[in-house]
Amino acid sequence: MNPDQGWEVCSPDLADASALTAEVLAVHEAILNGPLAADPMLNRALSIEQRALRRIDDWRVLLLLTPWMLVRLLFPDRPPIELPPGWTANERARAPYQILGPSLRFELLGQVQQAHLSYQPRLGHFLLQPICLDMEGYRDADAVFEAWNQVIRTRDENMEKARRDCPMQKEISRRELFRCLKPST
Repeated sequence: MNPDQGWEVCSPDLADASALTAEVLAVHEAILNGPLAADPMLNRALSIEQRALRRIDDWRVLLLLTPWMLVRLLFPDRPPIELPPGWTANERARAPYQILGPSLRFELLGQVQQAHLSYQPRLGHFLLQPICLDMEGYRDADAVFEAWNQVIRTRDENMEKARRDCPMQKEISRRELFRCLKPST
């Protein structure tokens, strides 16, 4: 199957960052007030908001906070991967809301990534990477993003420590480097 068979990318009307943001917020507001309206697991202290919209290669990537999840949404410029059965735009147009669709692998920045396929008629197909699906313990959006920033800081510190402790990365002193060139006496 050709990846573009059934794959629907964002409408050209959403090419502008502010248009995409407004539509993402409106779609999730409709989900909150529709299929999830009576969900007891919602954290009503949290608003629906978007942060950190960026372009990475052929993708537009943003963080989305809702009362039910903190996720990274990835919108491709063109169909990136083959759709699994049952996930064409026609098949999903009237399907009930599904937080996590099928798990897919794709490449971004030279690394294999994993995300869940999602489809909304107003947004087309996109990928969703869950960051947190248990929003119960957060008092407000700032607390959510502060917790996420702490995760990032810890990850960065651990990566830095790993680089320092990696034997392959250790510096070789000049004496060690040139020892083999010194004539023996």
